[in-house]
Amino acid sequence: MTHPRLDLGKHSGRNYDKGRPFLWQALWHATSHLLFQKWWFPRRFRPALLRAFGARVDDDVVIRQDVRIHWPWRLTIDGPAWIGHGAWILNLADVVIGRDVCVSQEAFLCTGSHDRNDVAFEHANAAIHLEPGAWVCARSVVLPGTTVGHHAIVAAGAVVGGTIAPFAVVRQPDTSSGIPRGAALRAPDPRRPSLPRPVGEP
Repeated sequence: MTHPRLDLGKHSGRNYDKGRPFLWQALWHATSHLLFQKWWFPRRFRPALLRAFGARVDDDVVIRQDVRIHWPWRLTIDGPAWIGHGAWILNLADVVIGRDVCVSQEAFLCTGSHDRNDVAFEHANAAIHLEPGAWVCARSVVLPGTTVGHHAIVAAGAVVGGTIAPFAVVRQPDTSSGIPRGAALRAPDPRRPSLPRPVGEP
């Protein structure tokens, strides 16, 4: 065998610090489900509501309805930036999003994982960084520990991990060869100093 048999009864959560007391966690989840995610809640109030729970989010960040944010106190977004309808930020570890980033509809930023070599399957969480100008397209998945370089594009439906080079474009692979990693991506093109801003809001 290459890894041990699991015994989930031994799981203790020792590698996962939620960062706030239980009552604060419960208050956020209630606020998120009853207010923050609703279509009728004015989008201009969403950054302020996140800041009330410890996030660092600028006022010019556009956050659409049905966006799920696990722990606001582990979220930083520099504006202007767009977070599209139905995006899910599972930030068991920090998520840092730079200015001019677009996270499109139903994209999934997942900082949470587990150690398969641990019999208790303890957490192995890692932060995600989206550098300025990056575009995480609809229904793509960004895995724990990923850095998406500035002005890189994670195409719709792609799954990425590791370090994505600046200006790279990562598409869903045509075969089952595995998850695209930063080392497998094309190098930045020096003839393209910038990319146009994506057309349309998320």
